[in-house]
Amino acid sequence: MNMIARFLKGFLLFFSFLFRGKLILRICIGIILGLVVSLISQPLGIASGFFGDFFVKALQSVAPVLVFVLVFSSIANQKGVAGKYIPRIIGLYLLGTFVAALTAVTLSFIFPVTLALDIDAATSITPPSGLGAILSNLVLKMIDNPVNALLTGNYIGLLAWAISLGIAFKKFATESSKNVLKDLDKAVSYVVSLVIQLAPIGIFGLVAKNFSKGGFESFASYGELLAVLLGAMFIIAFLVNPLIIFLNIRRNPYPLVWTCIKESGTTAFFTRSSAANIPVNLALSKRLNLDPEAYSISIPLGATINMSGAAITITVLTLAAANTLGLEISFASAVLLSVISTLAATGASGVAGGSLLLIPLACATFGIPNEIAMQVVAIGFIISVIQDSAETALNSSTDVMFTATACIAEENKKNASK
Repeated sequence: MNMIARFLKGFLLFFSFLFRGKLILRICIGIILGLVVSLISQPLGIASGFFGDFFVKALQSVAPVLVFVLVFSSIANQKGVAGKYIPRIIGLYLLGTFVAALTAVTLSFIFPVTLALDIDAATSITPPSGLGAILSNLVLKMIDNPVNALLTGNYIGLLAWAISLGIAFKKFATESSKNVLKDLDKAVSYVVSLVIQLAPIGIFGLVAKNFSKGGFESFASYGELLAVLLGAMFIIAFLVNPLIIFLNIRRNPYPLVWTCIKESGTTAFFTRSSAANIPVNLALSKRLNLDPEAYSISIPLGATINMSGAAITITVLTLAAANTLGLEISFASAVLLSVISTLAATGASGVAGGSLLLIPLACATFGIPNEIAMQVVAIGFIISVIQDSAETALNSSTDVMFTATACIAEENKKNASK
C-alpha cells in the first residue's frame, strides 16, 4: 500500500508540474510522457486518451464563444486601425495557399506517386459536388441562425453575425454598452486562458492514444505519398513562407517562423483542428504584442480561409490518383488544379480531415470517377494520423505568421513616413 501511495503521490506531483513553468516546455514533457505511456502499455495509452479528448472538447466548446465575442467587441470598439491590416492579411492568406498548391504540383511532377486503389471507400461520406456547391454552402452558413451557429461551431456564420452586430454597435451603441463588450471580451479570454493551461495534459493524452492505436507502423506502407506531402509542407513552412514574410517586413523572418511553429504548430499538430487552435493562436498573438483589433478578426478568419496545408493535400492526392490511372496531365492543367485547390481549400472545414472531403472535387477536374476519388479519400484517412496533423500545424501556425507580418509591415510603413 505504501508503494502504491508513493507512486500515486509522485504521479500527482508530476502532473501538477505540468501546470507550472513555460507552456511550451510543459507541452514537450507531455509529449514525451505520452510516448512513454504508449510504449509501456497499449491499454493504458488508449485509456489516457481521455485527457486528450477532454482538452480538444474544451477547446472546441470555448472557441465559438471566443470568436463571436472577440470579433463583435473588436469591431464595435474599433478606431479604424484594423482596416489597414485585414486586406493585407487576406492577401497573404490567399497567396500562401496558392503558392502551397503550386509547390505541391511541382513536387508531384518531380516525384510522381501512384496509389493502390483497392481499399473500400467510406460510403457514408458525401463530398461537395462542385465549386458551386462549396460557394452555396458558404453563403448558407453566413446566414445561419446565430444560436445554431454557436451550437454547431459554424465559424462562417459566427463571423458574419459578429461583424454585422459589431458594425451596428459601432454606429449606434453608447460608450457604456461598448465597455460592457470589452468586459465580456476580457472574461471570455480569461476562461480560455484556463483551458489553454490544460494543453500539456491534453497533448499527453492525445499522444498516448494515437501511438497506442498504431504508431508509425500503421502508415509505413504509404511512406512515398507521405514523403511528398510532408516535403511540400516543409518547403512551405521553412522556405516559402519565410520568403513571403521577408518581402513584407525586410528582416530575418525565422525568429517569427520558429516561434509560430513551436507555440502554435505544436498544439495544432495534436489537436488536428484549426478551429480548436483558435484560442491558442489568439494567446500567442497577444504574447507577440500584435494589435488586438487585427488578430481578433484575422485569427478566426484564418481558421476558415488560410489553408495552405489543405491545398497541398488536395493537390498531391489528386495528382497521385491521375498518375495511378495513367492520365497525362500537362503542367498548365496542373496550374489550373492549383487554382481549384486554393478555392476548395478555403472551403475546407476547420476540423480533422476536413480537406480530404474536397479531393473528389479536384479529381473531377481530370474526369476521375467519383468511385475512384472516394478510394483516394479513404487512403487519405489511413495516413491522416500524420498528414492531417502536419497539415493543421502548417495551416494554424501560418495564421499567426501572416497576421504578425501585416502588423510589422504596417508599423514599418508608419515609421518610414515619419
